[in-house]
Amino acid sequence: MRLSASQRKLIGSLSSARKRRQEGLFAAEGLRTLRELLPSFRLRWLVATQAWLDENGRELELLIGGHPADDLLLMAHADEMQRISSMSTPQGVMGIFELPAPVAADDILQQEGRELMLALDRVQDPGNLGTIIRTADAMGAAAVLLGTGSTDAFSPKALRAAMGSTYHLRIFQCELSETLPKLRKSGFSLVCGHLAGEERLPMLNRDCVIVIGNEANGVSDGIARLCSLCRLPMLGRAESLNASAAASILIFETAKKINGIEF
Repeated sequence: MRLSASQRKLIGSLSSARKRRQEGLFAAEGLRTLRELLPSFRLRWLVATQAWLDENGRELELLIGGHPADDLLLMAHADEMQRISSMSTPQGVMGIFELPAPVAADDILQQEGRELMLALDRVQDPGNLGTIIRTADAMGAAAVLLGTGSTDAFSPKALRAAMGSTYHLRIFQCELSETLPKLRKSGFSLVCGHLAGEERLPMLNRDCVIVIGNEANGVSDGIARLCSLCRLPMLGRAESLNASAAASILIFETAKKINGIEF
């Protein structure tokens, strides 16, 4: 089935976070990305050039369990792929996937493997967000809670920075002021980096949420009051760390502590 003008316009508009939310869709490019995404996300369309299919068609059939249906596969010319791609050099294939729906705190509590979670409070930079998600994945986190005001985990820049980790974790969009109190009541420890905290981690339960705050303003006051506060020691002359660097240290140290790991 040929890529239509209306489909091309819709896919091109998914570079906007507002349009991604409005359509409930996001775009992801490249064969490696498709391998990561297909087990976890529902595919709406697969957009490919004939040249890409000639080279990769057999692997694609193995990935999706057979030849793609006519209404699933959209054929595009190379110049059309260039117009809808977020990359300077398109890879010849793009998947259009359905976004996960927002969930309530009760749904999060019912998830398996919930020991370590991250909550992002108004994290604005997609590169920071992607790096934080990648670190969380490496340290065995089960889920990321995207609070209202945080940037979109499914933007092209955030997806590239996460290097596939977005597809390994459950990503929940929620209102942190409603979700975190319920998690704490259910037995989760809540911890965040804060200038008013002590230079050590508090006692933590194995079920733990690490809250990461806004790059300029940190964790909002209402959220911080729910958490145990800690402050990273600064041994040199730098006043602060990049948000993703500070978050990575806090995630690493927390994961070590709740898993009893010496390093």
